[in-house]
Amino acid sequence: MELEDVQRIAVLGAGNMGHGIAEVAALAGYDVAMRDINEEFVRNGYEQIEWSLGKLVERDRIEESAADAALDRIDPVVDLEAAVGDADVVIEVVPEKMSIKKDVYEEVIEYVPAEAVLVTNTSSLSITELSEVTDRPERFCGMHFFNPPVRMDLVEVIAGAHTDEATLELVEGLAESMGKTPVRVRKDSPGFIVNRVLVPLMNEAAWIVESGDATIETVDSTTKFDMGLPMGSFELADQVGIDVGFHVLEYMHEVSGDAYRPCPLLAEKVEADELGKKSGKGFYDYENGGAEIPSDATDADVRRRLLALMANEVAGLIGDDVADADAIDRAVTLGAGFPDGPAKLADAEGLDELVAVLDALAEETGEARYEAVDYLREAADAGGFYAAGDGAGGSDGDGSADRYAYETLSVTVDERVGHVEIDRPHRMNTISDELLDELADAIDALDADDDVRAILLTGAGDRAFSAGADVQSMAAGGADPIAAVELSRKGQATFGKLESSDKPVVAGIDGYCLGGGMELATCADLRVASERSELGQPEHDLGLLPGWGGTQRLARIVGEGRAKEIVFTADRYEAATLESYGFINELVDNDEIDDRARELAADLAAGPPIAQRYTKRAMHAGRTDAEAGLEVEAMGFGHVMNTDDLMEGLTAFMGDGEPEFEGK
Repeated sequence: MELEDVQRIAVLGAGNMGHGIAEVAALAGYDVAMRDINEEFVRNGYEQIEWSLGKLVERDRIEESAADAALDRIDPVVDLEAAVGDADVVIEVVPEKMSIKKDVYEEVIEYVPAEAVLVTNTSSLSITELSEVTDRPERFCGMHFFNPPVRMDLVEVIAGAHTDEATLELVEGLAESMGKTPVRVRKDSPGFIVNRVLVPLMNEAAWIVESGDATIETVDSTTKFDMGLPMGSFELADQVGIDVGFHVLEYMHEVSGDAYRPCPLLAEKVEADELGKKSGKGFYDYENGGAEIPSDATDADVRRRLLALMANEVAGLIGDDVADADAIDRAVTLGAGFPDGPAKLADAEGLDELVAVLDALAEETGEARYEAVDYLREAADAGGFYAAGDGAGGSDGDGSADRYAYETLSVTVDERVGHVEIDRPHRMNTISDELLDELADAIDALDADDDVRAILLTGAGDRAFSAGADVQSMAAGGADPIAAVELSRKGQATFGKLESSDKPVVAGIDGYCLGGGMELATCADLRVASERSELGQPEHDLGLLPGWGGTQRLARIVGEGRAKEIVFTADRYEAATLESYGFINELVDNDEIDDRARELAADLAAGPPIAQRYTKRAMHAGRTDAEAGLEVEAMGFGHVMNTDDLMEGLTAFMGDGEPEFEGK
């Protein structure tokens, strides 16, 4: 079966994950049968989809007509044969119990077409064991969505022992057609990638508290404000559900041994029905304020201990050929919102040091979870996971992949347009210190590339061009005024490179363009935005001020009065309003933003490079000194008189043709 043959999808389960997957599939244009065991469950799931689609319309994520069409594609049913009888793909989303899932598949194969592909949304159970219940283990794999499916980009695509390559490629294509990012899990291994990293991390956090080595507040302060993770370990456990992590640990313990023995602290919480946010109380009391994590209670020993455990799991995944470092980092950043992947975090700390931490703990406690796997020692000897060759790499043959290889940016050159895409959709494309370094390098490289005649700047996904500075990673660095001054200067200088580039720059704005993101867009020569975009400078709401040039550049575009209004009110503005203020040059329909931004950049790339260069220089020089601006204008005017471009332009004009400027 090819992807184009998939027309109807059956989703078995109408709970939170089930109705979410059904909604995503319907939005992608598939006909969906959503099935559960009784009419009440199915009706509740359908109503949740209706509510969710309404929210997407309300937030301008989709048009109302698209929401109506998606809802029309969903057929809520109770009868199993009606659900799967004509399905091309069956996505099972029933409770996370092996026995329940096996019972479902034994019944499904009685009715499902012979050519249909079967997938399970399990978060940790054996794909191989489930596939062997069916009559088609080669066309069975894992397709693990993350909650909520409508918002989360990641889908783990997991191979069972019998899964053929065609099935994996089909399911990866299916995930992409739903707007998701598939990450291949090459081998059936408990916890797959994300849970294999997260759940032992949560378990170790509990062991640290159980042993009296640190408090919950210290552990969460360390994970959130030192390691820079989106939540504290215990805060995350409460958010996910302590019982969920505990049951995954029980399964991993059963299959993989004592290294995954659940901490008694977790068992006590489950037994007391204190499961976290959903029950009102877990490690924090959500009926009385919830998680309040101090930013100044971090502990370096706790950080190293947690990083060491995490590095050991990464090494286990790589050594067992479950995934490479790049896939692990991509999965965990997308699925858990880490600012950087666990392999990169471990490399930055130093694998030698982390191995030493594990060895010391193993000697002190005798616990199996501290036994460093062989591959961790090999990677430490090689200088890190990426130094050992476990990350992605390669070239497209002309060296461009190596020349523009970045971690936080995707940079490509196509038809004389250098496209810089901020590639942190899991963090709303927020701007980190690393991103500033990479952006500065990318701008320099594109400026020096003769094949590039214009620069296009966008953000990955459709939720944010950039939602501003990565406050989480900044908080992890502490509140050092001197460091803050240097960070401001660094951002000013980096954005200044973009503004002063001799090549025309277009910003394609889609979604949130806030704070530092708006300051970045201010450095472009032209800005085109989707109607759903929201813009603003919210720094005053945080007690801050724009620190990356926003107090200077914005006023030059919209005037001082409007600039003060935008900064002082700290309001969010609709794109149409900022078009009327003169900040946005062109407003386009949501589904046209990508094409129009590229078209505009391509039009500028076809222009006369020398004339464009001197035009920008003259305009910029005239900002502070009109006489200097006029002098640069005159010199530039004289310079272009002796160029081939001028003759090309005149010849094309006289012949009513299109000039082909070469920058000579």
